[in-house]
Amino acid sequence: MTRPSPLKNLTPGRLLDARLFSVVVVIVLACMPFVLDAYTLMSLSEVLALGLLAVSVAILAGNAGLPSLGQVAPYAVGMYTTVVLIRAGLTVGPLLVLASAAAAAIFCLVLGPAVVRTRGVVFLMLTLAIGELTYEVMQRWTSVSGGTDGTGRYDATRFFFGSDPMVDPESMYWYCFGVAVVVVGIVAALTAATPGRLIRGIRDNEARMRADGHRVGIYLVGVYVGAGAVAGIGGSLMASSQRMVFPADANFTISALVLMAVVIGGASSLNGAVFGIGLVLMIRDWASTSVAEHGPLVLGLLFIAVVYLLPDGFAGAMRRVGLMRLKRGGAT
Repeated sequence: MTRPSPLKNLTPGRLLDARLFSVVVVIVLACMPFVLDAYTLMSLSEVLALGLLAVSVAILAGNAGLPSLGQVAPYAVGMYTTVVLIRAGLTVGPLLVLASAAAAAIFCLVLGPAVVRTRGVVFLMLTLAIGELTYEVMQRWTSVSGGTDGTGRYDATRFFFGSDPMVDPESMYWYCFGVAVVVVGIVAALTAATPGRLIRGIRDNEARMRADGHRVGIYLVGVYVGAGAVAGIGGSLMASSQRMVFPADANFTISALVLMAVVIGGASSLNGAVFGIGLVLMIRDWASTSVAEHGPLVLGLLFIAVVYLLPDGFAGAMRRVGLMRLKRGGAT
């Protein structure tokens, strides 16, 4: 007699529920202003901004199978869109976020039809070229970026019309935290629904999806544009939190750190991407003060260790632990 699979006897208490884990993470992050100092809160706001850039990379790499080194391009578009609008007198945060997302999405819509025709290493190098070209434009368009000297200090963002400027680290953190939670929640819902399943189907068997009549090119352009919009929102949060940006805030170093963070956290996990960028930035900042000349070596060793020991990143390791617990529970 065939023994029933333990998967048929699942109970909520036996599952490592990803949604429950997400709720716990949100609660922990929501408590940060009560336990952290101002400087750490400012750093954490920047982590949330770069976390959305990491989520953008994870959408492409983990769901569509398109690892990108060029998401800093729409990120920069969103960042400088916010700067330009603040200089023009528009400082309302939600409007800045929407405008930055729209500008980054349009940027990706123009490039998307050409970019998504490529795969693998060619896609990686093409997106790298787009990122580097955008960086060069930022450096040379001094009327907007200020060149290597940066934009200079600009006005603080307001949460809404008539509200006070968010000049203290606590209010800026709440703003970045709220936007990040909403954006990641929307992305998670879409990736779990039909659009996400279609994109993963293309990643796993593109030929079969084409044979079934799916318009693969349009789907991939759509996910590229959506990922660009998420990156643009991250750029907007960075511009609002720092109140002074430089072209170096969106150069190749940022691209490499973010892609490394996505691999470390788990390319198929949005939570893993945010965790990965937080871990990478924490180790980078620690190394810059403790072993300044060996900082890149420390990050490189971490990356190699994760690739060999945790091929699916920390998120994959957590899933395996949950599955082991599930099998042990089903065997009892």
